[in-house]
Amino acid sequence: MKTRITELFGIQHPIIQGGMHFVGFAELAAAVSNAGGLGIITGLTQRTPEDLAKEIARCNDMTEKPFGVNLTFLPVVAAPDYPGYVKAIIDGGVKVVETAGNNPQKWLPPLQEAGIKVIHKCTSVRHALKAETIGVDAMSIDGFECGGHPGEDDVPNMILLPRAQETLKVPFVASGGMADARSLVAALAMGAEGMNMGTRFMATKEAPIHDNVKQAIVAASELDTRLVMRPLRNTERVLTNAGVERLLEKERTLGSAITFADIAPEVAGLYPRIMLEGQMDIGAWSCGMVAGLINDIPTCRELIDRIMADAEVLIRDRLEGMLAA
Repeated sequence: MKTRITELFGIQHPIIQGGMHFVGFAELAAAVSNAGGLGIITGLTQRTPEDLAKEIARCNDMTEKPFGVNLTFLPVVAAPDYPGYVKAIIDGGVKVVETAGNNPQKWLPPLQEAGIKVIHKCTSVRHALKAETIGVDAMSIDGFECGGHPGEDDVPNMILLPRAQETLKVPFVASGGMADARSLVAALAMGAEGMNMGTRFMATKEAPIHDNVKQAIVAASELDTRLVMRPLRNTERVLTNAGVERLLEKERTLGSAITFADIAPEVAGLYPRIMLEGQMDIGAWSCGMVAGLINDIPTCRELIDRIMADAEVLIRDRLEGMLAA
């Protein structure tokens, strides 16, 4: 399948693996890229630029295909060493950077001068328009269904994607609620040039996370995610567990008086313990509503091959057949 996204990134299939904290390691990124998609290493999971350089080198050893690095620009006083991370990305020969969080304008010139394509993650059309004006090459449009931070507008992809198609000139992929061929074909119909999958790629054999996490995703229904940190306007969609329910009870009890310190035990610094050790009830971890569509743990190649084969059947048989009728 050829789209503006496959052409832009030099990939076979219009499927991107989202950057996920303590999930997007070299093993997963290389497996996705080797299967014809675009794998993504999560930059800030690596504690230092030197660590990121080593992770990029590991990925280069595992694949000759293009892969990317996610770089999230955090609104914090003591910022990570972003110049160092950018240098590690450039020196490592990375082809694509997925930016998220704060405005990435400051970092576009060195990345693009190095021939790196930049895709920016947005949860609203107005933010996407701003990103387009600063010169990003593509966009990842995140609907309200997504795991992680869906923004504060609560607009699902059935509305958000057509609005993006009406408004944007640069190509974009759909993110949030993406799991299978139905997701891909629907996203293409609404104007996207591909799709970005996060939660779905967590439930694959190559995802280097604890099996408890994978099994929790497979066992979950579409009703099992929760929105936390809404009172702080830092909304995150997570899979429910005992720690998340404690957090929500604090939000109900404290109301508008709540502070981040009140919920820090359920949200701060937990990812290594959850993703690597499988401690499933200690607190919040990002998970999309799409968990309700995930029923198995295939390899990345099995997953991508299945999506593309099923998408062809949907387009050629189901949709074309309707048109002929």
